[in-house]
Amino acid sequence: MDSPIDHEFGFTPATSFIVNCESQSEIDEMWEKLQTDGGLPSQCGWLTDKFGISWQVVPTVLAKMLTDKDESKREKVLAALMKSQKLKIGELEKAFNS
Repeated sequence: MDSPIDHEFGFTPATSFIVNCESQSEIDEMWEKLQTDGGLPSQCGWLTDKFGISWQVVPTVLAKMLTDKDESKREKVLAALMKSQKLKIGELEKAFNS
């Protein structure tokens, strides 16, 4: 993609990365840095940076929530996730524990 030759293609969501974060402050920091200079937020913790590369910034605790034995808890977390742009650990935990 970094080439002096003109080309008519760019990045797509097929080129994407996941950033696992331990805390909300880490999520907030990564979310802000990746949106600097033209990045755009999307849904479910996804965003694109200024180059058009897709990133999902997620709390590490999310995997544990989505693999819990209680199907009702998993569904509530997934519903909260689907309504979000930047993921908020507190909101996911509230859904999980409700």
